[in-house]
Amino acid sequence: MIRFDSVSKLFGVTRAVDRVSFDLSEGTLTTLLGPSGCGKTTTLRLIAGLELPTEGRIEIEGRDVTAMPAAERRVAMVFQSYALFPHMSVRENVAYGLIVGGMAKRAALARAEEMLDTLGLAGLGERYPSALSGGQQQRVAVARALVLRPRVLLFDEPLSNLDARLRRRVREDIRDLQRRLGLTVVYVTHDQAEALAVSDVVVVMREGRIAQIGSPRELYDAPADSFVADFMGEANVIEAEVTPGADGFARVVVGNHALSVPLTRQAVGRVRLAVRPEAIQLALPNGAAGLPGTVRRAVFVGAHIEYEIDTPAGQLFATAPSTEPPVSVGATVSLGFRRAIPLG
Repeated sequence: MIRFDSVSKLFGVTRAVDRVSFDLSEGTLTTLLGPSGCGKTTTLRLIAGLELPTEGRIEIEGRDVTAMPAAERRVAMVFQSYALFPHMSVRENVAYGLIVGGMAKRAALARAEEMLDTLGLAGLGERYPSALSGGQQQRVAVARALVLRPRVLLFDEPLSNLDARLRRRVREDIRDLQRRLGLTVVYVTHDQAEALAVSDVVVVMREGRIAQIGSPRELYDAPADSFVADFMGEANVIEAEVTPGADGFARVVVGNHALSVPLTRQAVGRVRLAVRPEAIQLALPNGAAGLPGTVRRAVFVGAHIEYEIDTPAGQLFATAPSTEPPVSVGATVSLGFRRAIPLG
């Protein structure tokens, strides 16, 4: 559906996007993920035609759209601010693009009403944006994009203006809509949890380039490097000596301490391992021997407890379900790793 072939975008001497190549399949939801300034929004704007590349080639449905204006691409974009017209009713907002495109006003308003129905906004057409909740405004912005019947729908940080509970509900609405209508969606966010929850494919970007592409599970379980490991959920990165073990386990030596640890992929020798916070097992002093540590911080955050633990491998961040007995600050613990990820 969408192909980037060595695409770069320069603003003066700054390479916002640097020789990026990827292929995105039809009917999938792809997330562009990365920190501020990594090039993800510029990449989205290049797909939309709101920016034109300095170098490279962009194709949509096999057509070269590299120099094609936005209006001819059959691509629609939902902006972070929603950009709804406050002086227009919801129905008029949704119909606006159709009317500007030359459709008769009555027909445009009728199609807008159908789209509002599809998105669960029936009966709200006469209201003004100020009378809607944040989630309803988001859906109006989506309706205004979808009524144009685009082949590709783009979202730029669509949930950043919503509170945490509403953010979860609206992201589920977007995912359900994408699947139900078979839409090809490209979605920009800097929120790792959001990317994991909604995506078929995640493109992690760093300094204008692609750090790694894969499914959420692939990127979480097998990150290419410490940047991806830390960006796709938190990770403790430790230096260790690894030798083969039995039954899928490896002997991992950290400092002078040896542990038997399942690895996500084979590794031998001096390597860097990423250990997820939830993969660290806290054992009390009378438990099995492991990596010794001292709890420096313990914070209850509802579903789990967060710990900072001083160890010979440095300070580690661990989490444990709040249903487990808490470990107090200052306690000596013996840590095990439920699994570890060798980094390239």
